[in-house]
Amino acid sequence: MPRLDQHRFYANALKTHGPTAKGVAWRDARRQRLRFKVLLDAIGDLAPYHVIDAGCGVGDLWLYMQNSSRLPARYTGLDAHPKMVRLARERTGQKILRRDLLTDPLVEADWYLLSGTLNLLTRFETLLALKRCTDTARKGVVFNLLKGKEREGTYNYWMPEEILKICRPLGKVTLFEGYLEDDFTVCVRFR
Repeated sequence: MPRLDQHRFYANALKTHGPTAKGVAWRDARRQRLRFKVLLDAIGDLAPYHVIDAGCGVGDLWLYMQNSSRLPARYTGLDAHPKMVRLARERTGQKILRRDLLTDPLVEADWYLLSGTLNLLTRFETLLALKRCTDTARKGVVFNLLKGKEREGTYNYWMPEEILKICRPLGKVTLFEGYLEDDFTVCVRFR
């Protein structure tokens, strides 16, 4: 059973805050940019790669990459919310596809990046999304999660050791912590 109706959740956030960090359910733009920095630092040089921004929202990660001169060779954004897809296309001029990460066919690429994408999923959906991304990526997957014990409510929480145990069989795993008190990032590089 879904944690909540994500389409309604994001439609309300967009209606209230517009195409901003808060409009895609981040606490603020500073925290959003910090997560983006950690996500990209996990890979390093993006220039040779095709990158999928899974759950791209309104295209903020692309704009961050552009503003920080860290563009990949190719970028594709994926999002299930039709208004976000439209806004991301308008704001970035990039290839943005309407895709549900859990059910629709995914695009093969070097890296899959998921920033905040897993925050509203159930635990089962989180594992399914990660499996589908790792099955489609050639080089690896980088994602962030909210840190904490699983509990009832809107958001999806994990402890780093739970995710590390799941990811270690997939490749070389690097954990990034300490940049925010309630967040962590995992990079899985395939062997």
